[in-house]
Amino acid sequence: MEKLHGALESKAKEFWDIIKIGRTHLMDATPIRLGQEFSGYAQQVAYAKERAQKSIEALRELALGGTAVGTGLNRHVDLPGKVLRHLEMRTGIAFCEAKNHFEAQGGKDAVVEASGHLKTIAVSLFKIANDIRWLGSGPRCGIGEIQLPATQPGSSIMPGKVNPVMCESVMMVCAEVIGNDTTITWAGANGNFELNVMMPVMAHNLLESIRLLANVVDVFCEKCVRGIVANEERCRELIELSMAMVTSLAPKIGYDRAAEIAKESAKTGRTVREIARERKVLPEKELERALDPVKMTEPGGTGG
Repeated sequence: MEKLHGALESKAKEFWDIIKIGRTHLMDATPIRLGQEFSGYAQQVAYAKERAQKSIEALRELALGGTAVGTGLNRHVDLPGKVLRHLEMRTGIAFCEAKNHFEAQGGKDAVVEASGHLKTIAVSLFKIANDIRWLGSGPRCGIGEIQLPATQPGSSIMPGKVNPVMCESVMMVCAEVIGNDTTITWAGANGNFELNVMMPVMAHNLLESIRLLANVVDVFCEKCVRGIVANEERCRELIELSMAMVTSLAPKIGYDRAAEIAKESAKTGRTVREIARERKVLPEKELERALDPVKMTEPGGTGG
């Protein structure tokens, strides 16, 4: 879990660095800067780090010394304290004895909680990797707003094809972690009185999820995230062609006139700027201010 926490910390830094690249990109709604989008990814990773830390905290309590059913029958009175000190020396983690051995042995809620945090991290990473995969799609028939490192260039039947394999590896790991969490959840629910006989599969899946996530985050940072480059020319092209540019005109020329421009843009393939200029809906300087895509990415920004 400590390794996962460290890997996420490294990834968060990479995303905050990427926030500085690019100008504007757009999905047909309203403009958004590429840096703003990546700031969302960076924040998701920052929260993932916090969740990894919460997982560590949840697992600090150990059901050590309860013997068969939690009563502590037949164990030495000093056993828990001595073993806990030894574990801390070996791991650097300050484990503690369970507050209630009957809860700790009959239920494995802490493991379920930790797995839940890992599942949430997996969901975040899946979303990020999938977005990056789509943003890098192309180069000509996809979105193509960013360029991904060519980790696996080429194809046996499609020369020049570059596969987003690092993104897809993250997505596969996340699918596995989500599946592991389902098993852990069901195993945790199947404790019987003072014993849960499904602890081995819970431990196996939890450790596997930690290992997979920690490893894939490191590799994703090294072989993908650090090499992402903004395709600024493509971003400018997409935003200029987008009908979403008409959004900032609505407060100035009215919804109906703005809708007419959007419909004509969709029908003819001409840009909103060209049509608005041709129709002389606003003086040139005011039109340029209204259709400034960067201004449209700021609170209250209508280009005026």
